[in-house]
Amino acid sequence: MRRHLFLLTLITCLLSLLMVALPALADPVEPEKAYRFTARMLDAGTIEASYTIRKDYYLYDSKLRFTATPEDVRLGPAERPPGKPYKDEFFGDTEIHRGTLNILIPVEAGGSQTRFTLTAHSQGCWDGGICYPPMTHTVELELGKSAGTTSATGGAVTPPPSGGDESGRIARLLKDAGPLLILTSFFGFGLLLAFTPCTFPMIPILSGIIVGHGHRISRTRAFVLSSVYVLGMALTYAVAGVAAGLSGTLLAAALQNPWVQGGFALVFVVLSLSMFGFYELQMHSAVQTRLSSTASHQKGGSLGGVAVMGVLSALIVGPCVAAPLAGALLYIAQTGDAVLGGLALFMMALGMGAPLIAVGVGTRALLPKIGPWMEGVKKAFGVMLLAVAVWLVSPVVPALVSMLTWAALLVFSGIFLHALDPLPQHARGWQRFWKGAGVVMLIAGAAMLVGALAGSRDPLQPLAVLRAGSTVPTTQPGFERVRSVAELEARVKSAGRPVMLDFYADWCVSCKEMERFTFADAGVAARMQRMLLLKADVTANSEEDKALLKRFNLFGPPGIIFFDSEGSEREGLRVVGFMPSGPFADILDQALR
Repeated sequence: MRRHLFLLTLITCLLSLLMVALPALADPVEPEKAYRFTARMLDAGTIEASYTIRKDYYLYDSKLRFTATPEDVRLGPAERPPGKPYKDEFFGDTEIHRGTLNILIPVEAGGSQTRFTLTAHSQGCWDGGICYPPMTHTVELELGKSAGTTSATGGAVTPPPSGGDESGRIARLLKDAGPLLILTSFFGFGLLLAFTPCTFPMIPILSGIIVGHGHRISRTRAFVLSSVYVLGMALTYAVAGVAAGLSGTLLAAALQNPWVQGGFALVFVVLSLSMFGFYELQMHSAVQTRLSSTASHQKGGSLGGVAVMGVLSALIVGPCVAAPLAGALLYIAQTGDAVLGGLALFMMALGMGAPLIAVGVGTRALLPKIGPWMEGVKKAFGVMLLAVAVWLVSPVVPALVSMLTWAALLVFSGIFLHALDPLPQHARGWQRFWKGAGVVMLIAGAAMLVGALAGSRDPLQPLAVLRAGSTVPTTQPGFERVRSVAELEARVKSAGRPVMLDFYADWCVSCKEMERFTFADAGVAARMQRMLLLKADVTANSEEDKALLKRFNLFGPPGIIFFDSEGSEREGLRVVGFMPSGPFADILDQALR
């Protein structure tokens, strides 16, 4: 027990050291990351220019100035908050700005001029002792058009740095609230996320680990194994999240490909076959007997393998982006504060893992004594691990293959539960129960097999194709595919009506939830029919996909962006993560006004 507590304490200390070291590893950064510039027309005669300044960086007040072209566009004196006094070794007593700096600039133009170019001039330094040369940021604006915020690279509309949507509000929570409230809130976010489909596959994984250690495993050992699994998962969420916030790319998205998913699924197949008795993933029995009276009997060396399984589960099994995760990543991207952002993500992952620890310890409590029951329990978890393997590869294989695999798993599971065998005359209640479960599985598998061969590709409604003859009815409106930023800009500008852009990926569970339970709702579908519906499929995670995500400060799907009839993004209406049909219909009503 002391050894286990020592290992847990050591892991926690290493995590703390890593979080403290992350900012040092990230700095100094390129000037475009240290000073993010955006601008928009606040009203017909006022520009709002904004700098988001990375933590531990600052801008000189005296070096800020703005110019406009063509020459007949005139700028008035810029209004900005006073800077903080600072004694600089190069410029002497001066004023500097940190954090977020909002500047109002009056503008007017002669003649029929409508579009113009705003150039912002600035200079700043890093507290670590590096100063940057003078910088310029250029944006294209349109007079008299109070739309969204335009980034310094120009082009499509992007949201302001912490918008009114849920992820923006969470980013502001990180910025404005105290550390205790932040960590408590994110632990609560994690508890809520623990009951989403993205986390469900982790339950049989952890339960299978506990069952695989046999009936002799103690409650303490089950708690330690569960805790190490969750710590590995939480550490991965924190480190990968910080990396995503600083780089703008979600690492998990790069791992959602057939080779990685197939390899990880193969691991679960190997584990499941051992539970069916094809082989034993244990030490030789003679060695186990010799070590049974020592601490080595607890197989402490397996803790590393459990931690690795937690790491892989976080990266591969749960890649969905929810509002709390998006908010934390947005905060890290804007401020560069990897310590607070990383700790928030770590607490969120611990919240997600708390029910898993309860499941792990509960699994041990439910394990029967050695005997026939134990073998039945192991086979049940073997089936669960096979189901996880099928679930992993389903997004990256043809739908027909996925349905046939599910059908085979259900049919064979039903047969192993004696669905085709007669019951003894005086069968007990549990025997009858498991035979009934086997019959249900056998029927469900047969229905899925028939539906797949008849042309259905929906595992939840395999026989719907038979009702409609040859096609499956749907109430979902159709989407147009956009593959690049340029193609998106062209479609949005020429739409002439409200536009909805949906970021989707085949491996995104929440995306499929939105399609099945939200978009298919009759009321939601009727509202969506009044819009131009665009879909950015980022399954391949190509450079074009990354550019589309980066343009809107998104780190992965699901994400829904709304534009007005003039092609400007509707602020505060973003949807990140799954949203039920009722609240989503309210969002659509606002977008259609």
